[in-house]
Order: sequence, then C-alpha cells, then structure tokens
Amino acid sequence: MTKKSEVHETIGRVKVLGFNLFFRIFVPAQGKPKGTVVCLHGGPGASHDYLLPHVDLAKFGYKVVFYDQLGCGRSEVPKNVVLFSVERGVEELEEFRKMMRLGRIHLMGSSYGGMLALSYALKYQRYLKSLVTTGGLASVPLCVDEMNRLKRALPKVVQRTMQKYEDAGDYHNMAYEKAVMVFYKRHLLRLEKWPKEQDYTMRHLSKPVYYTMNGPNEFMIIGNTKYYDITDKLHRIRVPTLVMGGRYDEVTPKVARSIHSNINGSKLVTFEKSSHMPFWEEREKYMETLSQFMDKNNDN
Repeated sequence: MTKKSEVHETIGRVKVLGFNLFFRIFVPAQGKPKGTVVCLHGGPGASHDYLLPHVDLAKFGYKVVFYDQLGCGRSEVPKNVVLFSVERGVEELEEFRKMMRLGRIHLMGSSYGGMLALSYALKYQRYLKSLVTTGGLASVPLCVDEMNRLKRALPKVVQRTMQKYEDAGDYHNMAYEKAVMVFYKRHLLRLEKWPKEQDYTMRHLSKPVYYTMNGPNEFMIIGNTKYYDITDKLHRIRVPTLVMGGRYDEVTPKVARSIHSNINGSKLVTFEKSSHMPFWEEREKYMETLSQFMDKNNDN
C-alpha cells in the first residue's frame, strides 16, 4: 500500500465539453514523474474509487490521474441521457487530456473503461505512449455470451432464482440481488471482504449512466452499448498494448484473447488467482507487471 507521505495528491474539477468533471492526481513526493498514466473507470456509471490501488504506481515514479466520467461519481450529472455514450466518452477523454495538459500518456482502462480506452486509441493513438486494458472488452456481444456461460456454471438454485426474477423484470428484489452477489463473488471480486473503495463505488453507481449504457446489472446488458463491437478495427492500433485479466474474470480470458489476437505485438497477462479486479486480488504482482510495461514504453 502506498503511504500518503510517498505521494502528493491534488483534487479538483475541470469543465470538459460544458460539464464539470471531478479529478484526482497523485505524484511522487520526490523527483519528477517519469510518465503519466490516466486510469479509466468502468461501469459504465461507476466512479474512480475502486481503481485507487493504482495510486501505487506513484511509488514507481508515475503521475497517476483519475477522473469521474460524465454523470458518474462526483462529476456533474446532465439531464440529457443521450450524452451517455462511448463516442462522447472518447471526446471527453481527449478534451480532459488537453485541458489538464497531460501530453502523451499511458492509458489504462478497467472493464468498460477498457472498451473506452480501445475506442480512444482508434481515434487518438498518436497521444498514447502505451495502452492497457484490465478486464476490458472490445465486443459487448461476445462478453455477454461469455457471462451467460459463467451463469450456467452457477449452482442450480442460484440459476433458478436469477431466471425467476429476470423473467419478471424484478431486478431489485432482495432474493435476486443475493443471487447476483454469488456471481459477483466468483467473477467480479474474489475477496471475502470487499474494500471500502469497492463498496463505495457499488453504492454510488450512477443509475442514469448505468441503465442508459448497460442495464440492470453486469450481465443483463440491454443499454446503448448492447451491440458495440470494435473487434474488426483493433488491427489499426499500433501503440504498445498490454491486455490483462483474471482467470475467473466475468470478462473472460476468451474476451481478453480476442483483443490480444487482433492487436499486433500486444502482450497478454492472465492473473491466475483473480477475477475482474486483479489490482485488488493480486495487487503487488499486478502493479509490478503494469509499471514494468510502462517503463519499457516511456520513450516512445
């Protein structure tokens, strides 16, 4: 765990494309940062909080930047839900990068943030030193197929409970939420006790964003990303790319391989004891893997 004495933190808000976004920046307490990494949270509709283990990267000499995407966390929530889209998220990231004068960056995207990072790279890869996905995806249909496969491996009683309430559209029934938690404990975060940052993110999930883009939960994707698939475009990405995920990830190793196989020269790393959040589950190994990859690509 990075001690506060090892880093300096800046918190603020910046107007991006007409709306105020909340950000946090961590820099090493000593010396000039050797690079900047922007960390994109998932959801869509989560906040940056669950990604805070990445502050550890400041210990390795990096400037670490987080922001809550439009409508998420502590950022402004617009009334117009049409603004919640991958395409706008790409432009938001680019405008944020410019407004914060970050220069060329290392970009890490977690879960949906990985899809956003890949989409950004397809348009703005000239501003990237490297690209990293952690539990990321390029194809929502493939991801949903894989999640459904994982659901079929759950205990029969859990499957029956899920099916009952999904058929009724009763996604907030306590019995259904308890059944979903069985899935989450296997494939979202395999820790007996979830860290407070993860709990905070789950409690403060932006319903306007999540329901518009995703749906009622992780595997019921019925929002505007339902058919999103950029797999056939990934070959255009030429920046150094690291694809990471967990052995038990809800965004399965098959999804990770589909990204890796379509980006020439990319590196694939699977964390054998992790699910969707290896930065919590195998924190030390994850941070060493990520920092070493960025170290190799600082001069690009």
